[in-house]
Amino acid sequence: MVKLYEGGVYLVNGTEMIPDGNDAINAVKSKTGKEVTKESAAKETIAYGILEKHNTSGSMDKLKIKFDKLTSHDITFVGIIQTARASGLEKFPIPYVLTNCHNSLCAVGGTINEDDHMFGLTCAKKYGGVYVPPHQAVIHQFAREMLAGGGRMILGSDSHTRYGALGTMAMGEGGPELVKQLLNQTYDINMPGVVGVYLKGSPVKGVGPQDVALAIIGAVFKNGYVKNKVMEFVGPGVESLSADFRIGIDVMTTETTCLSSIWKTDDQIREFYDIHGRSEEYKELKPGDAAYYDGMIEVDLSLIKPMIAMPFHPSNTYTIEELNANLTDILEDVEKRAAVSLDGAVEFTLKNKVRNGKFIVDQGIIAGCAGGGFENICAAADILKGSYIGCDEFTLSVYPASTPIYMELMKNGCAAALLETGAVLKTAFCGPCFGAGDTPANNAFSIRHSTRNFPNREGSKLQNGQISSVALMDARSIAATAANKGVLTPATDFDGEIGKYKYHFDSNIYANRVFDSKGVADPSVEIHFGPNIKDWPTMCALPENLVLRVVSEIHDPVTTTDELIPSGETSSYRSNPLGLAEFTLSRKDPNYVPLAKEIQKAQTAVMNGECPAGAVPEVENIMKVICKTYENVGKENIGFGSTIFAVKPGDGSAREQAASCQKVLGGWANIANEYATKRYRSNLINWGMLPFIIEEGELPFKNKDYLFIPSIKKAVEEKADTIKAYVVGGSELKEFTLKLGELTDEERQIILKGCLINYNRV
Repeated sequence: MVKLYEGGVYLVNGTEMIPDGNDAINAVKSKTGKEVTKESAAKETIAYGILEKHNTSGSMDKLKIKFDKLTSHDITFVGIIQTARASGLEKFPIPYVLTNCHNSLCAVGGTINEDDHMFGLTCAKKYGGVYVPPHQAVIHQFAREMLAGGGRMILGSDSHTRYGALGTMAMGEGGPELVKQLLNQTYDINMPGVVGVYLKGSPVKGVGPQDVALAIIGAVFKNGYVKNKVMEFVGPGVESLSADFRIGIDVMTTETTCLSSIWKTDDQIREFYDIHGRSEEYKELKPGDAAYYDGMIEVDLSLIKPMIAMPFHPSNTYTIEELNANLTDILEDVEKRAAVSLDGAVEFTLKNKVRNGKFIVDQGIIAGCAGGGFENICAAADILKGSYIGCDEFTLSVYPASTPIYMELMKNGCAAALLETGAVLKTAFCGPCFGAGDTPANNAFSIRHSTRNFPNREGSKLQNGQISSVALMDARSIAATAANKGVLTPATDFDGEIGKYKYHFDSNIYANRVFDSKGVADPSVEIHFGPNIKDWPTMCALPENLVLRVVSEIHDPVTTTDELIPSGETSSYRSNPLGLAEFTLSRKDPNYVPLAKEIQKAQTAVMNGECPAGAVPEVENIMKVICKTYENVGKENIGFGSTIFAVKPGDGSAREQAASCQKVLGGWANIANEYATKRYRSNLINWGMLPFIIEEGELPFKNKDYLFIPSIKKAVEEKADTIKAYVVGGSELKEFTLKLGELTDEERQIILKGCLINYNRV
């Protein structure tokens, strides 16, 4: 089904793979008739060509990328624009689209959600952007329909910014990276590795894009095969997939922890652009005659079966057939894994979902950038046609990804077919993906064609004793399960016809409702500020020496951004840095916020020229111990703050608030064995936090310990490979070593200044 190659692979003429080895170069030469080296072949990937076109550094080893377009939604664009305004923003220098698909229900906190929307509309007018009103489209569907272009690059402040199937290399990053683009700065990375995804064969009836995506994620996530690399989809199997099918696979590449994705393009992608009235944006993309990939994932589409990702991660994958055949063993294994993720906070079992040997599901959701596509919903309608979901616990909600898709479903009869079954059709909304809609009942089990199934991502609250869970599946198997009234069923069991429907895009829907400045700014427009929209608090530069208190210690194998700052109703407070910070780690470590606030008092005292021990009495003894060895350390050259330890933090969302909330509570650093994603580490850096690395093994410190890091400012300035640090004991300093990893010169300056705002402020 999915095969991973151990080393590099040459792709010849787009169809033949030659693993790297002693005779590989000669074999490639004989088949192409050309002189080839590994270095020259590496430049023949699609990814290399796009990155080269957008690189401004003059070096393909150290990239400085300028993107063509930017996109954000309503729980990120307020913070981004506020940061850019504080840094001197006068006009959006490139097209910037502000969509409203996350807090679009305006259901929490009175006026605050609609205040954010009006902030976005007035900023689009003032700075020359595009504003997509609520319920018109989810961020990524609008980007596919209206922004993507062959050979282009798009940066978004949502982690699922992926438009590779349309020939667009897109990346999801934390807000500060978009701020840099708004300030005419660059996205700085080392040249990423490029891993080929060689598709062959074609899917059988009943298998959809989520099935293919989950099969790939299950094969590559745990071993980091594509971490921070570009996935390039090639091979003869690509032609067997429609544009919608490719899009459905592509959006899920985020869950592999890759940096970005790109696909070869063909007439089906040309037709996509034609349908959307943007024929000029099509560009044929394919690798050269001999392209070298740093790894290769071979996928036989004909062998893919309906898949399910069990709680609580998209990589926890099984075939539905395998799950149904081994319910007891697999459910026991899932429960054991869940005990780690949930820290034993609540009782969790799935065995009670088994009745008469069948696994019974409580809820189905087909939604968002992954599930809400036209073909997914049409296929679900065909599978459900003539059936009904019943009047018991099971419910089914369907969210078309855009109003144009919704309209076409109404015209071709699929909307009516779904409604007749008892399913509910709703407007374009991302809520089910992050816990702001369709939260199941306590202990309920939801199957979803959406992007993630992390703990509490569906909206339940561990701190209130609640737990429900989500499994990821394809729309087709969700429909088959719904037709079976909640009995888990793969779509390959459906023996009817799944039709092919022609899509017609109605551009008038957007032309009549979306505000597009056409890039023209109007400085006279006054920005709408609601009472919840707050400026960022003052942040100081990195001090010469640091005292850090460990205020949380997390030993889970991976810590998600949802655990660092929860989603759901807390998203309404993302326009209020201090208000949102109150929720930091609330579902993982409720003691974090009070502990962080306590040591922050010492830093506030220092910034006011006062004695830190007066604010935090135990600091007096800490300073006495430090000064025994470091006599010149005092309040004039020291800073105080907090840090957390996590084994591997930052999986999941691009949300910058996972870092900024720690910062506004006085966080100066994270300490980790490794960082799950490049984007989380970048968020830490852009908020002036030190992304420390410590070797795996026994930790020299524990939660609530004080750490002293002497001459940290000098170490950052002088690019020290290792950082000397101490645990401050009762009467002594115990030395240990930290590392910072590679930092660009600009990143060092951001850390030294204290944050990106300070770095840019004039």
